[in-house]
Amino acid sequence: MAVWLVRAGRGGERQEFCLDHQVAVIGWTQISDLSQFKEREQLEDFYRKLEPDKTPNQIGSWVGQLWAFAKKIQIGDLITLPLKGQDAVAIGKVMGDYKYEPQNPEDARHTRPVKWLVPDAPRSKFDPDLLHSLGALGTVCRIQRNNAEERIKAIAKGQPIPATVIKANVDDDSERLINAPERLNLGDSAATQIREHIGQKFAGHHLADLVDAILKVQGYQTQVSEPGPDGGVDIIAGRGPMGFDPPKLCVQVKSGDGQQDVKVLRELKGVMQDFGAEQGLFVSWGGFRRTVISDAKRAFFEIRLWDASALVEAVFRHYDQFPEDIKADLPLKRIWTLVNEE
Repeated sequence: MAVWLVRAGRGGERQEFCLDHQVAVIGWTQISDLSQFKEREQLEDFYRKLEPDKTPNQIGSWVGQLWAFAKKIQIGDLITLPLKGQDAVAIGKVMGDYKYEPQNPEDARHTRPVKWLVPDAPRSKFDPDLLHSLGALGTVCRIQRNNAEERIKAIAKGQPIPATVIKANVDDDSERLINAPERLNLGDSAATQIREHIGQKFAGHHLADLVDAILKVQGYQTQVSEPGPDGGVDIIAGRGPMGFDPPKLCVQVKSGDGQQDVKVLRELKGVMQDFGAEQGLFVSWGGFRRTVISDAKRAFFEIRLWDASALVEAVFRHYDQFPEDIKADLPLKRIWTLVNEE
């Protein structure tokens, strides 16, 4: 049994389709049914004619991913799908062969049937090295370093994770996409490291202090609840010199690793009414169940959800204006790097 990374669009635009229809899909809208190619060389020849201005490395990378999705992934293999906006990873079992579905949306016609065993495993369940592998560039690649297959299988079954075994050599060409430094998504890799640091340094009620710093930079006057029972609200905030101006905001902050369910969201809505707040912010370091995300969509003009990824993005946007005590606990330095266009 192998484990594969199969993304659902750069921004996760196909992930809901995948989860709702029990499939894994890839885009590549410029090419139709991959089952027409019996040999990899045929696909390579086709792609060279289709994209004559592309380099051999680009062609090789794209063909390798297409061939893996259509031919190398086997029934019974596991597929991991990092979820955008959820700070979670879906884990599924491949249930059938590749099929081209022309009736699907244009960017979801290359499909593999999948039974999603765990539709939203929290990222906190994955060790940092697995998260680095899941942050590799590309749409399709095999994940197998450091006993990854057994460890992800254990996560899918809710079992204790086996001890990591370091593999000295990996022969699979798709895994070399992960091993090669130029194939790593440096942004995702850095964000993962920063997320680990925040999770340790701002544990418990201290996470509310970080959220409070962000709100103050955004122009809010805030009041943070003392540690302990908070009555359903950790921060209250308002605009204006004294915080009397709208929008009035209630914030609930959950620092644990567990995903929050819809009950807590509905409690926040009740607290907003008690405080006369027009808007609410629900921050959950461990992410949210899909029911919460669905409920929050219907309350778009009232409530926002921040998981760990959203909180880290907010930190990046406002870090330069943070007070010195926050910067001391979270020392960051902005760097520039060249984007590898291949």
